[in-house]
Amino acid sequence: EWSDEVFSLATNLLAQNMSRDAFLEKAYTKLKLQVTPEGRIPLKNIYRLFSADRKRVETALEACNLPSSRNDSIPQDDFTPDVYRVFLNNLCPRPEIDHIFSEFGAKSKPYLTVDQMMEFINFKQRDPRLNEILYPPLKQEQVQQLIEKYEPNSNLAKKGQISVDGFMRYLSGEENGVVPPEKLDLNEDMSQPLSHYFINSSHNTYLTAGQLAGNSSVEMYRQVLLSGCRCVELDCWKGRTAEEEPVITHGFTMTTEISFKEVIEAIAECAFKTSPFPILLSFENHVDSPKQQAKMAEYCRLIFGDALLMDPLEKYPLEPGVPLPSPTDLMYKILVKNKKKSHKSADGSAKKKLSEQASNTCSDTSSMFEPSSPGAGEAEIESDDDDDYDDDCKKSSMDEGTAGSEAMATEEMSNLVNYIQPVKFESFEISKKRNKSFEMSSFVETKGLEQLTKSPVEFVEYNKMQLSRIYPKGTRVDSSNYMPQVFWNAGCQMVALNFQTVDLSMQINMGMYEYNGKSGYRLKPEFMRRPDKHFDPFTESIVDGIVANTLSVKIISGQFLSDKKVGTYVEVDMFGLPVDTRRKALKTKTSQGNAVNPVWEEEPIVFKKVVLPSLACLRLAVYEEGGKFIGHRILPVSAIRPGYHYICLRNERNQPLTLPALFVYIEVKDYVPDTYADVIEALSNPIRYVNLMEQRAKQLAALTLEDEEEVKKEVDHGDAPSEANSEPRPTPAENGVNCTASLTPKPATQVVHSQPAPGSMKAPAKTEDLIQSVLTEVEAQTIEELKQQKSFVKLQKKHYKEMKDLVKRHHKKTTDLIKEHTAKYNEIQNDYLRRRAVLEKTAKRDSKKRSEAGSPDHGSSTIEQELAALDSEMTQKLVELKEKQQQQLLNLRQEQYYSEKYQKREHIKLLIQKLTDVAEECQNSQLKKLKETCEKEKKELKKKMDKKRQEKITEAKSKDKNQMEEEKTEMIRSYIQEVVQYIKRLEDAQSKRQEKLVEKHKEIRQQILDEKPKVK
Repeated sequence: EWSDEVFSLATNLLAQNMSRDAFLEKAYTKLKLQVTPEGRIPLKNIYRLFSADRKRVETALEACNLPSSRNDSIPQDDFTPDVYRVFLNNLCPRPEIDHIFSEFGAKSKPYLTVDQMMEFINFKQRDPRLNEILYPPLKQEQVQQLIEKYEPNSNLAKKGQISVDGFMRYLSGEENGVVPPEKLDLNEDMSQPLSHYFINSSHNTYLTAGQLAGNSSVEMYRQVLLSGCRCVELDCWKGRTAEEEPVITHGFTMTTEISFKEVIEAIAECAFKTSPFPILLSFENHVDSPKQQAKMAEYCRLIFGDALLMDPLEKYPLEPGVPLPSPTDLMYKILVKNKKKSHKSADGSAKKKLSEQASNTCSDTSSMFEPSSPGAGEAEIESDDDDDYDDDCKKSSMDEGTAGSEAMATEEMSNLVNYIQPVKFESFEISKKRNKSFEMSSFVETKGLEQLTKSPVEFVEYNKMQLSRIYPKGTRVDSSNYMPQVFWNAGCQMVALNFQTVDLSMQINMGMYEYNGKSGYRLKPEFMRRPDKHFDPFTESIVDGIVANTLSVKIISGQFLSDKKVGTYVEVDMFGLPVDTRRKALKTKTSQGNAVNPVWEEEPIVFKKVVLPSLACLRLAVYEEGGKFIGHRILPVSAIRPGYHYICLRNERNQPLTLPALFVYIEVKDYVPDTYADVIEALSNPIRYVNLMEQRAKQLAALTLEDEEEVKKEVDHGDAPSEANSEPRPTPAENGVNCTASLTPKPATQVVHSQPAPGSMKAPAKTEDLIQSVLTEVEAQTIEELKQQKSFVKLQKKHYKEMKDLVKRHHKKTTDLIKEHTAKYNEIQNDYLRRRAVLEKTAKRDSKKRSEAGSPDHGSSTIEQELAALDSEMTQKLVELKEKQQQQLLNLRQEQYYSEKYQKREHIKLLIQKLTDVAEECQNSQLKKLKETCEKEKKELKKKMDKKRQEKITEAKSKDKNQMEEEKTEMIRSYIQEVVQYIKRLEDAQSKRQEKLVEKHKEIRQQILDEKPKVK
């Protein structure tokens, strides 16, 4: 049906875990669909979607050559996906990605090669915890396929090169998700006993708000089941209507009642829509009417039909020592948890016992409210949730709530119960002795904590064989939740929460059950399942057989975090075992009024030892500066991928947010104690380790005064450059500045030559030729080259924009002033015309009266005088207005002139300072690179000299043996002297070259200071 198709789309796990690129495409699709009747895209929709900074949106639209007025609209053909991407790049610039791109080898080149990209993926993005045989690193052909997929320039892609645009697309693409897609699918073994799984569980499922007042709802059962819950609770009470229909409500409170039958129908409707694995119905049965209990059982049988598990499976009889069936064995089955009827009830002893308990039981929450049903006050006191009877009866009763007042089960309801038989918990020793896996106990959270504190190892052992259910204490009248992680650490399966309250505890629960196909079942860690292993959840040391992890998280930046122009910050939490848990381990600084693209670049937070990664989760949460929650993401430590990733945020209900995201760098590896750090380093980099050992051996040989033959061997073998270390690692660019030293293999000029020592193997000219052949000419970067650096160009663009905005503001002021004066002129003109018309009309009327009366016309001269006075007044006003306008315009022009002059002067100062900083940064990088070059030149010189020595030895082999030995000894002695002399000359030449370079650097910095008027 169409509804099933819509539901499958709505619950698609890949759609909920889309890549960053897919979320941006989703926003683009939304804009393309919301069009005017003419088929145009209203710009107000774009402003509304990116409402955090209207000025940025306006600038980004102008950069795409699109209109920027909010009331405008654009044709769909003008807003293509490529234009949309350019718009986003201008709206949310990403300098941090430029820095990463440059750091991994791009430098002055606008691309990464396929080899550089392969190194980036295999060494930065690959999980080092993976087995290299099962999960081999990517090969060149696979990386080439990625380049062809993400690089927009086909010519670059064919050459095996990827631009920064393609690199950004890869980082936001589906191959670079922070969690591997296979973890979202059903990937865990579902054939183990039911007690080996954590089960997504709900408490008082019917409630929509607090525990004391509010509405109960049948719809809650549908929503909870559709969200992935597998264990729901039904608080059943006797109906008070004539039909005697049982109801579900929270007893002794003012919550409303709902029909038991309707709840069963809702469960049957939604039981297996999200997961095929079994549903557990936790009955809290307060119905003391046998007739109504019979109705309840009948409804379950009729409505659930074959899905209701009435009888135990043949392979798993209800006998001691037999484990529970697996979720796979119980697929599409509904199991009932309800009190079993006591066999002692026939002789009345059970009834007597219950009566005694009822009379001796201290009052609980029923003292505050009247019973919800007539028979509620007579309900027997024995329950799956009464667990441990506390000496402090009042506190125990308040914690357990109505769970401590269940009614006796009838035969009909008892027949529905098989693998989940609730019993009163007595002790772990008794449970172990009974060895009945089908018996389970429920613990109020306070009792659970008490057992966990007193007997943590025994609690874990208990949960290997039997089920336990934890539920919130009765005093949580606001429906708040306890932290479920506490009880997962002990292996408790059914950790029931108030699903209607989406607090941090519920968010952790949703993060836990998001994985394994959202089946509602998560396989417990191996140590919580194996009978031959014991696990203490309070351990602080590494557990034998569990590989601990080290995790490092660096928050780099955020994108479109809020639709308001506010400051934002990020908090990082770790949840797991007590030793692994760190609340608010990191809190970044608050960005200043920037929610579009804040950049933090703070020191990473390092979780050095995560003892149990399979049960630990990382939470990243973003807040506004006032503390308002924006979004978060919960990631399992065992599945998290290292490298540079986008973390697409979720809301409180774990639903994906379209635009908000964090860009982070994560490092994860197996934890290595400090004691074994050197051993691991030697295993991971054996070449470096061997070189270090040889270096130490040479140092010891020098101290023990080895003979000349040993020294010869050291020179022969110890100084040979290794393949791995012959190329110096490029210095990373900082702040977008390309500081690559200009090193070209040209013959060095103006090198000061030293005189050769007597007995040298070569003539002086040959000696200097050899030195010149390894020397590299180093050229300082010119001012023009420094001006091409990204940070300087960026500042120039910023200044140009500021000047443009300044001119634009003054132009607006001038326009407004002219409009104001024009309006004033029109006002004076209109007033003059109105007054003149009145005078003329009055004069005409008076003249007519006098002519009719035959009186002489003496008033014409008076009217003319008044008109003349009016003309004079109007002329005077216009003159004054004109003078005022000219003065104001003059003042405005002067203000603009001085503003521009001051702005230019300040810009020049900033540009000079920036150019000086760029020069110092590049020059320092060049000097650092020069040191690496010097070492490389020495190795190259030794290599060439060693080659010549070997040639001499080969020539000597053609002579007789005695003569050959004499010449060989002389050659070795001469070679040692020669090496020392050559190295000394090379160092002198290198020193002169460095002095020359430093002097050139000083000249360039002085030229920068002298160039103040020339900087544009």
